[in-house]
Amino acid sequence: MRIRWGLALAALPLAVSAAVPGFDGGHAKLRGLASSYPDDSAYREYFGEYADDEYADLRLKFRASRQRFSFQADYQAIGQWGDTLDLPIDTNDVLLLPPSLPNDDRRWWDLTDTVSNKSSRGLVQRLDRLNVGFTGERAVLRIGRQAVSWGNGLIYNPVDFFNPFNPAAVDTEYKLGEDMVYGQYLLESGSDWQAVFVQRRDEAGKTTGEQSTSALKYHGFGTEAEYDLLLAENFNEFIAGIGGLTNLGEAVLRGDITFTDAHDGWVTSAVANWSWSWVWGGYNATVVLEYYYNGFGLADDDYTPGNILSDQDLAQRLQRGELYTIGRHNVAGSLLVELAPLVNLTTNLFANAEDGSALAQWVLEWDLAQNWQLLSAATAPLGSRGTEYGGIETGLEGLTLGVGPSLLVQLAWYF
Repeated sequence: MRIRWGLALAALPLAVSAAVPGFDGGHAKLRGLASSYPDDSAYREYFGEYADDEYADLRLKFRASRQRFSFQADYQAIGQWGDTLDLPIDTNDVLLLPPSLPNDDRRWWDLTDTVSNKSSRGLVQRLDRLNVGFTGERAVLRIGRQAVSWGNGLIYNPVDFFNPFNPAAVDTEYKLGEDMVYGQYLLESGSDWQAVFVQRRDEAGKTTGEQSTSALKYHGFGTEAEYDLLLAENFNEFIAGIGGLTNLGEAVLRGDITFTDAHDGWVTSAVANWSWSWVWGGYNATVVLEYYYNGFGLADDDYTPGNILSDQDLAQRLQRGELYTIGRHNVAGSLLVELAPLVNLTTNLFANAEDGSALAQWVLEWDLAQNWQLLSAATAPLGSRGTEYGGIETGLEGLTLGVGPSLLVQLAWYF
């Protein structure tokens, strides 16, 4: 089965490029992920001591343009084989696990087709980008499935509430697309206005205003700084925000602060980071230090699934993929060193400043040859039992949601 999939991934781009006009390249990725679970982990009941998963990801990109109009479509085929697909769907919320394969259950358009969803393997095909656009002298308008990223957070990003990356994500080449209307208007000064409207569906499959996002952002320039002003309504909650960036000597200082009229009242979240690039012993290096205040995080250290899910504001954002941390005070650091012109090593640390737990990560990115890249990452949780990264309590005696060290290896071919 895996050999046939590898042959198909290699042959399909060649056939498409020769037969379909507008083909604009793509990639094929093969990824393996091995995860371990400590003795007191509830995951052991489902996975055993180790879980092993393999993924295949094919993306075919299509582009067309005529005068000021453009068209974009990205086809994806994603296959997965391994242990985590055996997990019963109704346990995901309790175990705080995201879906293994993407779906369009809540998106405006259903552009995902589940080809196979059997025990230990699954296959979906989907359109991750599908939009038409108009580009004028100062205005841009795009309608359809696309991706937008806002905010000045480099690791945590409270302003990017459309579809943010997990801070510990290793492959961040493409965000999942959302169905939206996007507009931008450029002013003579170089500043610009951006507007976004995202429509989604509720659990019953209906499109309602409560499931949508409307946002307006102004990006301006000061004497030696840039700044952003934000007004938005996200899932029927009003958000106001302000942020910006400025030089601090040879470094760059960035930050955002948001105010949300949430279910339990006004909530403030903020992020601030400092980044600096230099030559370290003959090697190019970049360091990032970031502090993130998660206003939706739990005020106490009772990190149990029951307590998390009972907090409506926090639980909804975790389930929607807007948040990836349950603590309030978070610090993170990243150090990238260019070991060779084609080899980068990045060391990351994500820490809960309240309970002292952390997640350490080492990422190696190696451009093996023209159009080939090897990506690998080793991740290790640090912390005592009952902490966010050390293994939060389940409420059942002797069991936590602890996860041990993991290893990811991915080979990508671009065409």
